[in-house]
Amino acid sequence: MTEKGQTLREIPVGIKAKGDRVEFDSMGEVRVPADRYWGAQTARSLQHFDIGEDRMPVELCRAYGYLKKAAAIVNRRAGLLAEDKCEAITRACDELIAGEFDDQFPLRVWQTGSGTQTNMNVNEVIANRAIQLLGGELGSQKPVAPNDDVNKSQSSNDTFPTAMHLAALGALDAQLIPEIEQLAEVIEQKAEGWMDTVKIGRTHLQDAVPLSVGQEWSAWAEALRAAVADLEHAREGLLAISLGGTAVGTGLNAPDGFSDHVAKEIAYLTRLPVRTAANKFHAQGTLDPIVRLSAALRGVAVALIKIANDVRWLASGPRCGIGELKLPANEPGSSIMPGKVNPTQSEALLMVAMQVIGHDTANAMAGSWGNLQLNAMRPVIAANVLHSIRILADGCASFRENAIEGTTLDEQRIEQHLEQSLMLVTALVPEIGYMDAAHIAEAAARNGTTLREEAIASGKISEEDYDRIVQPRTMIGNGLAGA
Repeated sequence: MTEKGQTLREIPVGIKAKGDRVEFDSMGEVRVPADRYWGAQTARSLQHFDIGEDRMPVELCRAYGYLKKAAAIVNRRAGLLAEDKCEAITRACDELIAGEFDDQFPLRVWQTGSGTQTNMNVNEVIANRAIQLLGGELGSQKPVAPNDDVNKSQSSNDTFPTAMHLAALGALDAQLIPEIEQLAEVIEQKAEGWMDTVKIGRTHLQDAVPLSVGQEWSAWAEALRAAVADLEHAREGLLAISLGGTAVGTGLNAPDGFSDHVAKEIAYLTRLPVRTAANKFHAQGTLDPIVRLSAALRGVAVALIKIANDVRWLASGPRCGIGELKLPANEPGSSIMPGKVNPTQSEALLMVAMQVIGHDTANAMAGSWGNLQLNAMRPVIAANVLHSIRILADGCASFRENAIEGTTLDEQRIEQHLEQSLMLVTALVPEIGYMDAAHIAEAAARNGTTLREEAIASGKISEEDYDRIVQPRTMIGNGLAGA
């Protein structure tokens, strides 16, 4: 029950109508599908920006629900919005947040660089749903108007970057960071179990001195932990929101204290410690925080490329490659070669990472194109960042579930490589010197003999000393802090 004594109607989401209806904006009338909640400005965007099939991410549109609800509540408290309108708007926002309007956001990424058309798409959907709840006529803009009521005290210039931040925060917290941490945890568990399994190391793709399988895997987990730390650092910058700056950062047409009050309301609604940006001119003239997040996503991609490539190198074979890892055989690997199994999870993850790096290149360019009081390259960054988060999260989950968790060791192959390596000669350097040790390794390579045979034949070291010194399990040290 509102202050005016009017009760919202309990009407399910949806419009049962056929054909078209007439909507209008400041430029005149436009026909829109009668079963849609959007209005004239959305229809104009669909006509004038029919570019590709890349739609504005629904996560961003849902994020708009939080800020529109918060703005309505603050406007009502300030006496700028009637109680019945606020109640209808906030009800519509709750439905938007819940995903009930996901099919009402058809606009392409490739639109006005400020995101104005997506902001108006959201305003129109909320306004028409509020009108429906209040028993009005859809498209009439009475008793709720998209500009004057839903967009009150706001501009596309401060709402769109706020929605970008909220959507990215939600995706990071719900999708990406948990998936990276789960992948790191599984890798760490594998590493701990294989810390005493000694193998030959490789540098420049050539034989090197020994280390343990666990030590090798620990590097991958550490890379992921470091990438998460960078994400969390970038995440902090997203907590500062521009809402309240309106058109150019001055807050024109917003009531006193609006930016602080609306940030507190959003924090309450989302359970995120968001705060108003200290300098709205910077917050709206640049996209620096989201560009830094993009760079952190690139860092995740770089770490995953290293891991995925290492896994497929170490699993190469099974007979004519390194073959130290045995990956799960998930599907046939070839349409012509029977029995072939390929490192497909690594390949998929590598392609995900490459896409993310490509997105970051575009994001860096877009971020550098802030002109005067506005960066007008927002939609492409919003789409790229949210897409990167999604595919990185899904890629980590798939790699963990379908590759890492089921990976085992070919211990016989590992032992064979260890015994055959010429780089074990490095252990003799303190005893006989680099030059004599090099000659022994060169002779073994040239003659196809073992290091032990050539070392003893050289007369530089006795059998007893060779067997005492060249023990791979004493050569691996630790390399971990505090060990």
